[in-house]
Amino acid sequence: MSVIQPLRPKEVSGLFVFPGKWEIEYEYAAGRVLTEFFKKLKEGKIVGSRCPSCKRVLMPPRAFCERCMVETSELVEVKDEGVLLNFIIVYRKFYGLPDPPYAIGLVKLDGADEPMLHFIGGVDLSTPERALQVLRPGIRVKAVWSETRTGAITDIKYFAPVAGER
Repeated sequence: MSVIQPLRPKEVSGLFVFPGKWEIEYEYAAGRVLTEFFKKLKEGKIVGSRCPSCKRVLMPPRAFCERCMVETSELVEVKDEGVLLNFIIVYRKFYGLPDPPYAIGLVKLDGADEPMLHFIGGVDLSTPERALQVLRPGIRVKAVWSETRTGAITDIKYFAPVAGER
């Protein structure tokens, strides 16, 4: 019989802080569709999966369409350029993420019916005012590719505003 120890929070600046530690090692199986997606990224190409029923091109690609509940089998190349739908600029440090400031946005690539989430770069993010001189929903952005590709989402360094949007 084990005895559950009660949690003993500390109070810091009027807020409870609970002790804890997570250490998780795991391997993630990408599956058939995402494996092909990552292989194409290594080649400098972006693919989505087309639903055979509703014909939407899903980004990132998925093995089934959640609207139609049917398996997708066709991968379709989409452009590495599209429209920035929305974004957020981060000015606080979060564990496991880059040092601020950085921006993350929803990008709907040409040829895709759904947006993908990725870093937005190539913009002065030092102050919100400077960033907002360039960043706004609806601008055109293009993928900036890593020089060395490994078959990971980070093969796209970020999406940057295209010339004329700056």
